[in-house]
Amino acid sequence: MIMRTLRNQPRTTQEDLVNDLKAAGTIVTKKTTGNTLCHEGRKSCGARMILPLKKAHVQALLKFTNEHLNDSEENWVKVLWSDETKIELFGINSTRRVWRRRNAAYDPKNTIPTIKHGRGNIMLWGCFSAKGTGQLHHIKVTMDGAMYCQILGENLLPSARALKMGHGCVFQHDNDPKHTGKETKEWLKRKHIKVLEWPSQSPDLNPIENLWRELKIRVSKRQPQNLNDLERICKEEWDKIPPEMCANLVANYKKCLTLKAICHQQARLIAVNHECCICIKLE
Repeated sequence: MIMRTLRNQPRTTQEDLVNDLKAAGTIVTKKTTGNTLCHEGRKSCGARMILPLKKAHVQALLKFTNEHLNDSEENWVKVLWSDETKIELFGINSTRRVWRRRNAAYDPKNTIPTIKHGRGNIMLWGCFSAKGTGQLHHIKVTMDGAMYCQILGENLLPSARALKMGHGCVFQHDNDPKHTGKETKEWLKRKHIKVLEWPSQSPDLNPIENLWRELKIRVSKRQPQNLNDLERICKEEWDKIPPEMCANLVANYKKCLTLKAICHQQARLIAVNHECCICIKLE
């Protein structure tokens, strides 16, 4: 009965299982249900967050992977990847556990600081290529098409020059309305920047998600105390990410596409979060 229930409703709690069995006339403890689940190879895990993909999204993803599956590594070396992310001041730190004595919950060593006013996060735009990280920009107000073009002008072009991308550079960004609007398209056309056609709802295809995760881990270790510290530390740690890590992400990108293509063709999209690309190793 326990296994039948979980096959149909995997989010059922142990307490619910005990109550259901009791209602059916069988008295068991939570420990017994836990031992049963362990014996059957089940363990409690956090549910993965996935995007609600429609059929059109799946078809677009499959089309992208099939079109680029045989692209050589040299093709991906020419790509300048970009994205935006939100970094919270105490986001990663807030998930930590502490070993403490009874009645010592409010000892400063056992607490995580919070912000009284404000949301406690910053929005960042960044880019990278196989040669290393580009510039990191702090987005201080709500971004529109005009601001996005300004960000590209102040950061994209200098980054491309610093990374020596050359005239064959291909720019990648997602299908956010600010990225695909008329103003942005005209700006990119005036600057003669080639844009990589990108499928909707596909954050796991962008290797920059790996770098965002790496950045957040590095920043959390330095424990910034305010938003000014957070911005400064983010830029410092972004610049410290070794070019070898960026090169490795690009070198392994074909493996990512291969695995995604197989999963799509079998109609089994793998659930992944925004912080990792399933087949790429950072080190």
